[in-house]
Amino acid sequence: MHLTFQLLSWGAWSPNFQTSESWQHWQQPNTSVSASQATPALSHIPAMQRRRFSRLTKMMLTAAHQCQVAPHTRSIFSSRHGELTRTLGLLEDIVQKQPLSPMAFSQSVHNTASGIFGIVTQNTAASTSIAAGEQTLPQALIEAYAQLTQNPSPLLLVFGDDPVPPVYSEFTHEVELPIALGLYLAPANSVTNASITLGLSERPVTGQNQDNISFSQLIHHIATGKNIQGCLCHWYWSVEHHD
Repeated sequence: MHLTFQLLSWGAWSPNFQTSESWQHWQQPNTSVSASQATPALSHIPAMQRRRFSRLTKMMLTAAHQCQVAPHTRSIFSSRHGELTRTLGLLEDIVQKQPLSPMAFSQSVHNTASGIFGIVTQNTAASTSIAAGEQTLPQALIEAYAQLTQNPSPLLLVFGDDPVPPVYSEFTHEVELPIALGLYLAPANSVTNASITLGLSERPVTGQNQDNISFSQLIHHIATGKNIQGCLCHWYWSVEHHD
């Protein structure tokens, strides 16, 4: 399986790299979970709304906003862990026999970011939520490819995750969280002004670099206009910039 897309625009957020310009100055892969408690500002959303959002939702909404997609664009939101921190808080309240917050309960589902995105942007187009373990981002791209095959109009893909609560940390080994990535995608053969092609394959293409790359490394090369090839989430990726 080999999938290719045209990348129309993108957005990404992490505590240390919050704008497209800052991603250009990334140097080395992250080697540990960030201890930063920084949260996206979401200044384009009224304070009364955004103060209720989890950091994960704020991250994903920020990456989506940076993509500047057309109104009523289809979307795919993907996260391995989803609103796990909020869900754990609800379980702790149950154990302590405390009343549950209706707001916390309503935003503890896996498609929270997808639903809130539709509300704050008044986007009534279809939205899909994906969770597939370590392969969440590749599986979201497979879903994007299938949707674009049916309908070639561009779509928005958003990926994001926050570190899991400490009680779960022994079961995961992700070192780049928190991070969120937004990709505004079109079919590879569509007629657009896009200058970036994103490729994904199960096996390395002839001559492709098989070294491991990181989420941050991938985003950095998108931001700087540099080509890159390598293995990420057990798939082989390529980013090519065209004049």
